[in-house]
Amino acid sequence: MVTPARPRSAARVLPVRPFSAAATMLLFTFALYVIEAYDVSTGLRLDAEDGIVAGDPDHLVGVLWAPLLHAGWLHLWSNTLPFLIFGFLAMAGGLRQFLFVTAVIWVISGLGVWLLSPQGSVTVGASGVIFGWLMFLLFRGFFAGSVKQILLAVVLFFFWGGVLFGVIPGQPGISWQAHLFGALAGILCARMVARADRQRRLSQEPVMPR
Repeated sequence: MVTPARPRSAARVLPVRPFSAAATMLLFTFALYVIEAYDVSTGLRLDAEDGIVAGDPDHLVGVLWAPLLHAGWLHLWSNTLPFLIFGFLAMAGGLRQFLFVTAVIWVISGLGVWLLSPQGSVTVGASGVIFGWLMFLLFRGFFAGSVKQILLAVVLFFFWGGVLFGVIPGQPGISWQAHLFGALAGILCARMVARADRQRRLSQEPVMPR
C-alpha cells in the first residue's frame, strides 16, 4: 500500500528558508536606504514628486512609489525594525504568498490614503505596508485555527500592540488612513490565505476506499 504524501503544513511561523528570507528583507531595506540617501541629496524632491498627493489624479501613481519613500532619516529609521521583522515573518507561507499579500496591502493602503487624506496633502512611508503585515500576522492564526500562529500573534501584540493606536485620527504626522487601510488589507489577506490553505489541504486529503 502506498501512503499519500502529507501536504506541507500551512501553519508555519517561520519561513522554510529563513536565511534566504532574511537576506531578501535586508536587501529590500538596503534599497530603501539607498533611495532615501538620493532623496535627501535632492532636498526630498522625490517625496514631493512621487508621494501620494490626496485627491490629485495626476499623482495617483504615488500609490506605487510612496512606500519606498520617507520624510527623512528619522522616519526611515523608525520603520526599519518592524519592516524587517514583520516582512520576514510574513514570508512563512513562501515568497509567492508574501508577494501577493504585500501587493494587496500596498495598493489598498495607498488608495485609502489617496481617497481620505486631506485634499492636496502629501503622504510617504512604508508604515501602511508594515501595519498591514502586522495585522496579517495577528489574524492569520485565528482564521487558520493554528495554535503556533496564535501564540506568535500574542508575542507580536505584546511588543507592538501599541502601534494599533495609529489608526486613531488626529495624531500629528501620522497617516491614520494608511494605517487603517493597511490593517483592513492585512486582515483580508489573512482570511484569503487561511481559506486557500484550507482548500488546498482538503484537495490533498486521500480518499479512503469503501
